[in-house]
Amino acid sequence: MVESWNITIPRITGKRERKAYVYLPVDYDENERYPVMYMFDGHNLFDDSEATFGKSWGLADYLDYTRTRLIIAAVECNQSGNGRLEEYSPVDFCDGGALIKAKGKKYMDWLVKSFKPYIDKNFATLPDRNNTAIGGSSMGGLMTIFALSKYNRYFSRGAALSPSLWVGGGEIPGFIKNGSFGKDTLLYMDYGSKEFSNHSVQRGVFADTAAELVKKKVMLTCRVVQGGTHSEASWEKQIPFFMNSLGFLPEN
Repeated sequence: MVESWNITIPRITGKRERKAYVYLPVDYDENERYPVMYMFDGHNLFDDSEATFGKSWGLADYLDYTRTRLIIAAVECNQSGNGRLEEYSPVDFCDGGALIKAKGKKYMDWLVKSFKPYIDKNFATLPDRNNTAIGGSSMGGLMTIFALSKYNRYFSRGAALSPSLWVGGGEIPGFIKNGSFGKDTLLYMDYGSKEFSNHSVQRGVFADTAAELVKKKVMLTCRVVQGGTHSEASWEKQIPFFMNSLGFLPEN
């Protein structure tokens, strides 16, 4: 079951409303407690009719079918102009000649200080770090790694699908080099084989980032997805891989 309601993120978009979503497991019981995965681009996760390009991840269908005991909490991105790029980036970068000013830290501060407390108060969560994950694709994948590096006291695991590491111009982002990862941090990271041609520096920085994360003792599952593309249809196929890698196992 997916519930949705309107929210605002005052420090980023003022009074402009967007949707928040919560997926509740099959047989959800308020007298029990469940781990939570916070995700980016909430509008693309569950329903094709709301997805930006008409195809969602079908995430609720997978979780229902496998009866995975996991709550998903997600928020629609800022769909105004370059809003998504700004709030889903921890670093300033140029995109097509436009300077993108990073608002990723403001977004994460809101998530851990406002959104997470709301979810923990209103749903039957296990709020501790060991039971809290984060995940996303593309810029959301970049933000996932940022969250694990700078907000590790809140998140013990994450899924970064097709992370936009190219924003650093071919260099490993500083927040990874200087980040502090708990030794028990789990990260699933992948990239589609057909995506590397989208950005000339991506293949090198993806490999360098994987090596750096291993050096930092992150428990990394890293894949190049054969035939994988930069699309919800491709990311949907990776759901079993990242769920299993992060320990969210099917009951079926």
